[in-house]
Amino acid sequence: MKFNSLALSVVLFVAVAAQAQTTAPVAKPAVPAIVLPPQAPDVAAQKFGPDGKVNSGFAAAHERFVKIALEGSAQLVFLGDSITAGWGSQKAVWEKAFSAYKPANFGIGGDRTQHVLWRITNGELDGIKPKAVVLMIGTNNSGSDSAEGIAKGVTVIVETIRAKQPQAKILLLAVFPRGDKPTGKLGAANEKLKLVNASLAKLDDGKSIHFLDIGSKFPQPEGALTKEVMPDFLHLSVVGYQIWADAISPKLAELMK
Repeated sequence: MKFNSLALSVVLFVAVAAQAQTTAPVAKPAVPAIVLPPQAPDVAAQKFGPDGKVNSGFAAAHERFVKIALEGSAQLVFLGDSITAGWGSQKAVWEKAFSAYKPANFGIGGDRTQHVLWRITNGELDGIKPKAVVLMIGTNNSGSDSAEGIAKGVTVIVETIRAKQPQAKILLLAVFPRGDKPTGKLGAANEKLKLVNASLAKLDDGKSIHFLDIGSKFPQPEGALTKEVMPDFLHLSVVGYQIWADAISPKLAELMK
């Protein structure tokens, strides 16, 4: 009996040890982080993800916009980042304000100046002859680029639009104000954007390029943006988009003649 008990104990010990070995987590080899080189705000570049590959959402949206351009029907083109892309969720305001102009919305969330520049040099302004282009870009550059660099990036975009679409009037919008979280106060990023806008205003030639700063149209009580107009102090609510539409409609009516 003693022998049998000892043998049984040995068997149980071996079984437990084997189970521990099979269930122990296997350490995965460390994956080196992909460090992408910085992108200059005035040099055309695609948008990349953390895996070092072209961002799939960016690529898909670009392909869709190229197809829209090739259809050749749009007479008014909006270019920009997520603030412009947001018109897609405000169809009632969009249709009422711009539908008569056969508009196309070429806004992509997260875009910086270099991304818009890449898009328009790679098909988004081909096969199309718009009467006007509404451009508002640069806020996503504010965390990494200087005011001078951002303004230079926007300037190259304007020059590229002029070269590819000489008949089109450009309505160049000042970059909208943005507030710090959680208060909405107009902080350091907004001060940088003011410098950008001051530079962009100099591009207005009264003929082909028309600069318009509608930032003051957005309520800023006590130097802070409101959640009613900008829920996250950057992107617009339906109220904000209505303010935008109302602010540019008179000028667009002039440019679209």
